[in-house]
Amino acid sequence: MALLNHQVSSQIGLKDVDLDCLDLIGKHGPLSPSALARRAGLHPATLTGILDRLQRAGWIIRERDPEASDRRAIAVRALPARNSELFRLYSGMNASMDEICAEYDERELRLIADFLRRVTDAGADATADLTGE
Repeated sequence: MALLNHQVSSQIGLKDVDLDCLDLIGKHGPLSPSALARRAGLHPATLTGILDRLQRAGWIIRERDPEASDRRAIAVRALPARNSELFRLYSGMNASMDEICAEYDERELRLIADFLRRVTDAGADATADLTGE
């Protein structure tokens, strides 16, 4: 998957870490830049360059956060206009996943989903241990 994501990011003119941040914004956004930096495990100064690239390329927008007490606070939001480009690039993998999943019955799929959820949680816990969060 890392190699596929690398190819996708290069196809759309982004760095791998840019695509990772775009994914986090899409899943958890809108987010403040500091919240995104924490989720991505990046230094805020590094994140500024990533957000600049994503905004120039039309993937995100930075806007004033209406829920923040500080009027200077901003939120980063993904723009859906370019999602079809990502769907197209991932369509081959999505079709393959559909074919693979069709070979399993409902019980087996639940078992696989449980396993993947538990592995993901273990990875998140290990990451939190390393970062002290």
